[in-house]
Amino acid sequence: MPTIVPVVLCGGSGTRLWPRSRASKPKPFIPLLGSNTLFEATLSRCTDRHLFSAPIVVIGEHHLQFAKPQAAAIAPDAQFVIEPMGRNTAPAIALAAMALEPQEIMLVCPSDHHIVDPQAFRDAAGAAAELASEDHLVAFGIQATAPETGYGYLHRGPPLGAGYEVQSFVEKPDLATALGFLADGGYAWNGGIFAFKAGTYLSELEKHRPEIAIAAAAAFEKGVRSGSDIRPDADCFATISAESVDYAVMENTGRAAMIDVSMGWSDIGNWDALLRERNPANEPNVVVGPGEILGATGSMIDSDGPHVTLIGADDTVVVVDGDDVLVVARNAAQRIGEASRCRNS
Repeated sequence: MPTIVPVVLCGGSGTRLWPRSRASKPKPFIPLLGSNTLFEATLSRCTDRHLFSAPIVVIGEHHLQFAKPQAAAIAPDAQFVIEPMGRNTAPAIALAAMALEPQEIMLVCPSDHHIVDPQAFRDAAGAAAELASEDHLVAFGIQATAPETGYGYLHRGPPLGAGYEVQSFVEKPDLATALGFLADGGYAWNGGIFAFKAGTYLSELEKHRPEIAIAAAAAFEKGVRSGSDIRPDADCFATISAESVDYAVMENTGRAAMIDVSMGWSDIGNWDALLRERNPANEPNVVVGPGEILGATGSMIDSDGPHVTLIGADDTVVVVDGDDVLVVARNAAQRIGEASRCRNS
């Protein structure tokens, strides 16, 4: 089995979990589920050096202060590619690919996802690497267990080795369409985890987004290396238009493949999703920190100090972080990004 290079992407502001998560310290670097952070858990899933080599972490300068201490105990051999500014995932992955040999297989992992079954993840990584070694660009197809409208979907095509060709990438659907996907059974969630050879990815990027490939190559070549850090050139990188790997490459390539995996995955995309992950036994409510819930079900309190009492309010989340207080209905959790306080944190 080929050795796999984990590429951990640490972009994004994480403000959908405001006020606990903020642009200044987003959700990968705060403990939301137990004592470890999501970033630490991501690295921990890839510590078997028989299967995985040293990881590459793609990150912004402002978040190095959190990532480096957290990585030190888990992956002291980690290398850091430090983006001058955020330009979404297609350029970020290109920078990591340029730090590798063309035949090396990258396993692209967001830093802020929760996975209940790490062994299922590792098994899927091995299967994806086998397909990737044959020059396929492989997406993890997460078993769809609910008609989620906040995820993109993968439509399975004909069998291909241990996986399938991707018949199509589907944007976030409305509820009726998502229900149809679930009933059909031929669709999986697109979890944003990918495997491919570094050279294959760069070749496909050059084919479908040559302007991104050229500018990213110039930024990398003019960059500065210092120890385990690579800092691409800011002026070159600033010319790149922000685009996701899905739009730039995966939806355009003729080499797209997928493997199915059921591993208890969640992107912890908002407070409602976090409540569900914190409550696997389906208790009436969740209380983290000082608080009590009376005469209500499906609610959660998360307080870092003040005692919170919630009475008679079903399906409500209350979060206290310092001087900031959030009260939100679970069915409105996706709207948190609209808050001006959240955007300015």
